[in-house]
Amino acid sequence: MSATQAAQTAMEIQGQTLAESPRAATDAASAQGIAPGERQLREMVAILDYGSQYSRLIARRVRECHVYCELLPADTTLATLRQLGARGVILSGGPDSVYDEGARQVDPAILASELPVLGVCYGMQLLAYQMGGHVEPHTGRREYGPAEVYLDAAALATLATTTTELVASPADSAPPAADGNATADPSALFAGITPTGEAGIPVWMSHGDSVGEMPPGFVAVARSRSGALAAMSDAHGHIGIQFHPEVSHTPQGAQMLENFLYRVCGLSPSWTTGAFIAEAVARIQAQVGDGRAICGLSGGVDSAVAALLVHRAIGDRLTCIFVDTGCMRQGEAEQVVETFRSHLRIPLVAVDASERFLARLAGVTDPEQKRRNIGEEFVRVFEGEAEQLRVGADGAEIGFLAQGTLYPDVIESASAGDANAAQKIKTHHNVGGLPEGMRFQLVEPLRYLFKDEAREVGRELGLPEDWVWRHPFPGPGLAIRVLGEVTAERLATLRQADAIVIEELRSAGLYRQIGQAFAVLTPIQSVGVMGDLRTYANTVAVRAVTTGDFMTADWARLPYDVLARIANRIVNEVAHVNRVVYDITSKPPATIEWE
Repeated sequence: MSATQAAQTAMEIQGQTLAESPRAATDAASAQGIAPGERQLREMVAILDYGSQYSRLIARRVRECHVYCELLPADTTLATLRQLGARGVILSGGPDSVYDEGARQVDPAILASELPVLGVCYGMQLLAYQMGGHVEPHTGRREYGPAEVYLDAAALATLATTTTELVASPADSAPPAADGNATADPSALFAGITPTGEAGIPVWMSHGDSVGEMPPGFVAVARSRSGALAAMSDAHGHIGIQFHPEVSHTPQGAQMLENFLYRVCGLSPSWTTGAFIAEAVARIQAQVGDGRAICGLSGGVDSAVAALLVHRAIGDRLTCIFVDTGCMRQGEAEQVVETFRSHLRIPLVAVDASERFLARLAGVTDPEQKRRNIGEEFVRVFEGEAEQLRVGADGAEIGFLAQGTLYPDVIESASAGDANAAQKIKTHHNVGGLPEGMRFQLVEPLRYLFKDEAREVGRELGLPEDWVWRHPFPGPGLAIRVLGEVTAERLATLRQADAIVIEELRSAGLYRQIGQAFAVLTPIQSVGVMGDLRTYANTVAVRAVTTGDFMTADWARLPYDVLARIANRIVNEVAHVNRVVYDITSKPPATIEWE
């Protein structure tokens, strides 16, 4: 699938449920560098990530079914799944071949347990390879793109009968049920799935290797038009499918996942926004206790939602701090103060630290260094303000710092040494840019939520609609949208251009349709002609994307007349700019932000 197709697929996933959450003190959490914390066991399914570009899309689909899930490293053990209370496992796809040196596998104890397992693409090949079957490497049956699969009704009936017999008289070799539940019926995966006319069931394939010989006890449930095995299952809840049910190009894929969750795993649709808020509040209260906290507001929706959650948990023992770094959007400081002091009535301290931040950014051109400097300076400002608040509150210590960290921030900041499939893309100032020796404990209630889920929580908590739908704004602010050295003059240029972009999108009624839009001041100068005079001035890039979860995104097809108005206004109203370009790159391969 191309990057554009992947982005378009992700755009469709506007999830209405919440699933990822802070992990317990498990080996999976430790492997990802996540501090141990309290958690509550609940019904959940574990998704083991083997590096597929669609792994997080599986999580989104599961969330749409109102089922809690966690995306875990491929080497997660059965012991960890027991700690998490897993009721089922999904093995994602991935780029490996089972024959590659160092190819990631699944803990054999998981396959020998009672847990139902759904292997997707590479996950199906793992099931075959590790359970005694044979995988044919890079055969002539490679399949990429749209395909049709054909169910074997007789095989499904046999599978259902065998499962029923196992329940009535379990064999010694059948994996025991941990809670005494009857053996799940794996044939139920395809319940309600119907062919489209005579063309079979439309699915999306993306594989080179294929299963040539099934493991003992498995039956062929479906094959593709080419004859390749498309689905297999045994009577113990092990199911392999060669296609991707999580993408929109498999129209009945969501139904298949729902069948696996409800019918095979026996999970219930109990994971909702309200459930998340209740748990997050309890977790914050347990972490903070009788202590006090501060929350850094950036002007974006993430930090605002985090502040509302923490305030609900500990009340006025939370003080929000808005730091004007000099890198804010036009009118940002005034909007934040008005909303939090007047509307939400949450204690707020506004600090103008623009000179401090600009001094730390002087001469810095490397984007990673910008983020680190900004992250460190934020903490130093917070520490200073916390000390003043402590003195004004009879010496009560402030030991906690709340942030609006989201799951995409965590994924993009993952280091190459982490035990998951994600590689480091960039440091987020509130994930990888915090200084060592910081005396605050972090409170990150949104750490495992996607953007649209954070918005859903904000709406539930009473955040004003205009804030709920504010476009994301990075913690480092405009500093990472000024490419090259950051100066007060260059920030002023960008701030004015950025305001024009947003004004025109609002005027055209497009703001809510766009996931994120902004201007970038590039270090490129070019020749132009204005008023019959030669100019040599700056180039501004405009970026607008559509996205559901911000893990993938596609460039927005803005109407030409809107683009024309944006460009015309910028070159006429913003000094020292004579050229405007539009970024038409999706994510991946690019990130949404330029730095």
